[in-house]
Amino acid sequence: MPENDKTNQTNTDISLPKEEWEKKLLENEKTAFTEFPLPQDPNEKKPAGKHAVHGIWAALLLAVFAVSAVCGVYLTVKPVAKCPPAKTAEKEDNTSKLAAAFVRSKGEKGIAWIKVRGVIAQDNNSSAFSRPSGASSIAKKIREAGRDENVQAIVLDINSPGGTVASVQNIYSEILKAKEKKKVVALFRDVAASGGFYIAMAADKIVAEPGTITGSVGVIMQTSNVEGLFDKIGVKVTPITSGKYKDMGSAFRPMSDAEKAILQDMVNDTYTQFFAAVKAGRPNVKPEDLAEYTDGRVFTGQRAYKLGFVDKLGGEEEARLLAGELAGIKDPKVIASRPDGLRELIFSFGSSMENQTLAKQLQTLATPSVSYLWVN
Repeated sequence: MPENDKTNQTNTDISLPKEEWEKKLLENEKTAFTEFPLPQDPNEKKPAGKHAVHGIWAALLLAVFAVSAVCGVYLTVKPVAKCPPAKTAEKEDNTSKLAAAFVRSKGEKGIAWIKVRGVIAQDNNSSAFSRPSGASSIAKKIREAGRDENVQAIVLDINSPGGTVASVQNIYSEILKAKEKKKVVALFRDVAASGGFYIAMAADKIVAEPGTITGSVGVIMQTSNVEGLFDKIGVKVTPITSGKYKDMGSAFRPMSDAEKAILQDMVNDTYTQFFAAVKAGRPNVKPEDLAEYTDGRVFTGQRAYKLGFVDKLGGEEEARLLAGELAGIKDPKVIASRPDGLRELIFSFGSSMENQTLAKQLQTLATPSVSYLWVN
């Protein structure tokens, strides 16, 4: 075989035809461009993608929140519209009946419903973000209800174990002033003891549940002694006073017999004031029962009714109807109170934001207080 023929045979075996090589080259070029795309021009504008869509949704949500906040403030400050008479079933509960009785209308006559909750005392929260509360706020509501021409009667919804002497007497005095023009009914809830019982003595009538805990006519003054604790941690308090009784009741030393006698006399004096209020407010109670049940004991609403401390057994519906009866209204509506103002509405979330520092806690511990309070 000639040498040229052998060479051609070898080249044919190890190489591809020209058409197949060109086809293979084109396929490789396409694959290379797909796996390694060319860099884009940085000045070229990109189409709006996911980030733009997210921005639009965020703007819409912010707008919806702003509109909701404005509507909420408006609906809260705006007077409550008059509710149409509710068609209730015979077995409807008292809560539903009372809720259906709320109305706010300039020409509508009705009753004011004022709640007294918890310990009756002045609010010591001085935070700018706190809303008005405490005994002064309750007294203000009673005073405003007494001046309101649409209010024909007042219901005091009491659920309280009592409170400090001055705060209780402040509310009691406001009730007496309001009673000169309005009829007042007190409603006892779970607990209406001591100071809660005291303020009810100014009411015309009292309604209580049979299982209400009430009574506790008396005065209590509690003092503390942390002298032993301070000795253990190495703290000593040295008072400098203008007289021997200036630091009477101090928590940093034992109390002398003379100091105990002075404080006992003060407690007896405030108890006499309490007893006089009960005697004036409940003239139909027998003298022997009055003396026996004003020794600090608690008793049920049913026992109070039998003794004459309570005029009627029942709940909020009985209190509402009784108030209407005294005011000459057959089916009295409860006049809904407005918020104290925009400040209270906005800053109500901060009523407990003020921190109780160690200094304030020690001050509370070291300052004795005389209270019409049921404690156990």
